[in-house]
Amino acid sequence: MLNRTLSVLATVVTLLAGAAPAAMAAGTGTGSATAEFRTAVRAQGEARVTAAVLDLDGTGQDPAVYGDDTPYDTASIVKVDILAALLLHARDHRRDLTARESAQAEVMIRDSDNTAADALWRAIGRAPGLESANKRLGLTSTTGGPDGRWGLTRTTAGDQIRLLRAVFGTGGTVLDAPSRNRIRTLMTQISADQSWGVSAAADSGWALKNGWLMRNATGLWDINSVGRVTAGGHHYLVAVLSDGNASMPDGVQLVERAARTAVSTTATG
Repeated sequence: MLNRTLSVLATVVTLLAGAAPAAMAAGTGTGSATAEFRTAVRAQGEARVTAAVLDLDGTGQDPAVYGDDTPYDTASIVKVDILAALLLHARDHRRDLTARESAQAEVMIRDSDNTAADALWRAIGRAPGLESANKRLGLTSTTGGPDGRWGLTRTTAGDQIRLLRAVFGTGGTVLDAPSRNRIRTLMTQISADQSWGVSAAADSGWALKNGWLMRNATGLWDINSVGRVTAGGHHYLVAVLSDGNASMPDGVQLVERAARTAVSTTATG
């Protein structure tokens, strides 16, 4: 289903796809900023895209959201959420991850391994387990995928910023320091052929997770990217969600344009 290497994309025909932290509202870019965003990113055909950005070094507490903050399929970006839920579950039971779980977590994030994700999705209790963890993490608009189809989890760009803040923010979070460091580290070790996405907005460091999924019914692509980037000396949390893309390369280019535009607009806004 999700996140094969870019080198095989041309041949892909079909893919299957504690207290909670203080609530964080998803802000909205000004009307003119959103209009400029849409003009700059140039979504084509049936494609739609939403970006959310939070400047961790700024004074604002809410992300700027460009586009409609409506639900999208997660594809493999949900793997960050699965790992966060797994780490919370292990801590609740006063244990570390097993050697097998640790190995699965590593390949799930670094290589976007779907078999590992299947196993850890079962380990957290599938959608009910994910949603239980998300309540503690402060997410409010994410619904777990049906049965074993974790890639069909639905989320918003604003909710992905809430998750990223639980991992990369400096405020209170139900994730302990070792758990946060584990997720952060893995998101900086993404396989080279999966390093596209929000990293396009960075001028130095980045940490990310991407997701892509071709919908069998339409042949159109969900392309998403979430993470932290450093640009102009500031650290930004960035979530870009898109669907309706005619091809994966088209979607990747759209997401990267959206990430660059959203970060640049937030920096100068």
